[in-house]
Amino acid sequence: MTATPRLGVEWDAEDVAGRVLDLIVDVPDHPLPGVLFRDVSPVLADGEAFTAIATELAALTGEAELVAGIEARGFLLAAAVAVVAGVGVVPVRKAGKLPRVAGSRTYELEYGTATLELPADTVAPGARVFVVDDVLATGGTAAATIDLLADAGADVVGVGVLLELSALGGRDRLGAVPLHALLRA
Repeated sequence: MTATPRLGVEWDAEDVAGRVLDLIVDVPDHPLPGVLFRDVSPVLADGEAFTAIATELAALTGEAELVAGIEARGFLLAAAVAVVAGVGVVPVRKAGKLPRVAGSRTYELEYGTATLELPADTVAPGARVFVVDDVLATGGTAAATIDLLADAGADVVGVGVLLELSALGGRDRLGAVPLHALLRA
């Protein structure tokens, strides 16, 4: 993270990165035995850390017209990133949550399968979209989101995450879409 003052907030990048890492809580055996869940809720509750993360991710959106947030913590990050970047936000939801669906994509998780849906009338063909989520693990959710947006005719210009779990190889599932991870573990 850079030490650039934005939105009237100044921070030391190294201090914020260390603080963010200290705030992330490892939760063993959630949601299933053998899975180590990285809970970023305490990071989101820390105003300075949350502002720094949103600002850094917004700086990576480039020419994006929309930010797509992956359910559920990705919604929170994406909304903040979109506000800082001055663009719209689109929630990519779990199946059955939307009244009108433009498309859906089923994918493999490290512990089962899931389906994501894109709300109707939110992504125009040719729209440049930056995808945001909290953690990139095996990459299944991010890859499904990229595919879902591509099916809608969007140009996915990048993926931004707070934390990449490098050992799980998720980056490899994103194809040519650039990945921007603020932190790696």
